[in-house]
Amino acid sequence: MENKERPHIFYGQLDNPDWPLYLAATAEGLCFIGSLDEGFDELTKWAGKYTPYALLEENEGELAAYAKQLQEYFKGERSQFELPIDTTGTAFQQEVWAALMELPYGATTSYGEIASRINKPGSSRAVGTAIGKNPVLIVVPCHRVIHKNGGISGYRGKLPMKKKLLELEAVRRN
Repeated sequence: MENKERPHIFYGQLDNPDWPLYLAATAEGLCFIGSLDEGFDELTKWAGKYTPYALLEENEGELAAYAKQLQEYFKGERSQFELPIDTTGTAFQQEVWAALMELPYGATTSYGEIASRINKPGSSRAVGTAIGKNPVLIVVPCHRVIHKNGGISGYRGKLPMKKKLLELEAVRRN
């Protein structure tokens, strides 16, 4: 396969000492946000699953608009993102991720409530699995999904990151 046919995934690291996350985007939009305490390997593993023929190119200029909105979010200056995303997933995953995008800043919901929102009551475990495959953490706010009893678990970015995001939004809301 020639390089011109290979999809480009531009990547870079967010320049934020508290949130050193890897970001990636295609020409269509943001396609990946990494986890705290995970390095470049997380990005390459994801890219290999996303499309094994992708050409990874470090290019922070291509990511500047995405990085700017994330920086604003971390400073408490932004509660909604206005940027294109480019996610690949099953129809069910896309449905779950779309429901997550409707969750307001600072609010939480349960896996069962998401299942009900997509008219698939009783599929809360499948919803949890779909949430775990979310490639665009924070922007597709899966951190806002908790157990119906208020407990938190299951986050691709690991629990300390989920707790930190929930605290950030709770502090900003008050």
